[in-house]
Amino acid sequence: MILRRSAVSAVATVALLALASTACTVKSSDDTGPAGTATAKTGKGSAELADGSGTKIALVPGGAHPYFQPWKQAGADARKTLKLGDVTLDETAEWDQQKQNNLLSTLAARGYNAFGVFGVSPTDINTTFADLKSQGFAVASLGSCPAGGKNEADFCLSTDVELAAYKAAKATIEAMGGKGTLVHLTGNNVDANTQLRIKGVEKAVKESGGKVDLLQNITDIDKDLQTAQKAVSDLLATKGSRIQGIVSTAYNPAVAAAEAVQETGSKAKVVAIDDDAKILSSIKNGSVSATVVQNPVGQAEIGSWALALLQTKQCTMKQPGQIADSGSFVVTKENVGTYDEARKAKTAELKKQFADEYLSCG
Repeated sequence: MILRRSAVSAVATVALLALASTACTVKSSDDTGPAGTATAKTGKGSAELADGSGTKIALVPGGAHPYFQPWKQAGADARKTLKLGDVTLDETAEWDQQKQNNLLSTLAARGYNAFGVFGVSPTDINTTFADLKSQGFAVASLGSCPAGGKNEADFCLSTDVELAAYKAAKATIEAMGGKGTLVHLTGNNVDANTQLRIKGVEKAVKESGGKVDLLQNITDIDKDLQTAQKAVSDLLATKGSRIQGIVSTAYNPAVAAAEAVQETGSKAKVVAIDDDAKILSSIKNGSVSATVVQNPVGQAEIGSWALALLQTKQCTMKQPGQIADSGSFVVTKENVGTYDEARKAKTAELKKQFADEYLSCG
């Protein structure tokens, strides 16, 4: 889930200039003309989808993972709300780029003409995006952007993983009282996302001015829950007495750490990722200090809407390959019951941002 913050900040600096002359509009109750269609008070076009009945969207994760489950309902909701031809969620049984490519080809043969894809290989996925684009399909990189800063999809809507990891590490250090030894649990070491997460954690540790020591980045433990449980169990058995904080930036290790700390009575402060029911329950009972949740619903909702606008040729991207942060949110005991409101607000903000800054509609 790569996102370059520099790209986002660059967009922000020109946003006001863009609004003055080229923004699209999203229809609202007081923004309709005589025929009930959106008028363009700030530009020449409307980002209100006119007719999406011919658009069939495929949301394609890199493989099976709990993170993507909200995409299914969000896609179904988008189909109904936007009156699309179809929205489906499909995935391969294994995380294999060639198998994902084969699935995309099969979906195209079945009539799907817009694709929201979490690429298996950040280094190779641009080739897949370029191939889909060459066939006339609208393409979004959802949940993860290609490595290297170049995106051949129409746009990327993803968590800024470095920023999310930084937030998580800062929350852990705060729970630790600002000092002590920290361990970072994360995913596949060769994944560019993992390296960005490590960078975010290391930045937070550096800001402690030497008061926090990063004992270890433990990678390659997000394959499944069993792998993560063994890694956390081994960690606490061998180094538990030295650890004051555990930050996890991958799903399965987060669940494993939450379980292990509660079961062993460890005093280590744990900050997790995402909002698995076990993690939220652990926040409520105090065994987990916080979690950093992402916005998969927003990725699928805004992704489907923008893909439909692009596939119908109603809109184009002002900057092909545009990168946008779908948001990350720190959840503690204080806001565990209300954090989803912030996520919904971010999704509404993203829709306006696409209409005002990223899309050219006319």
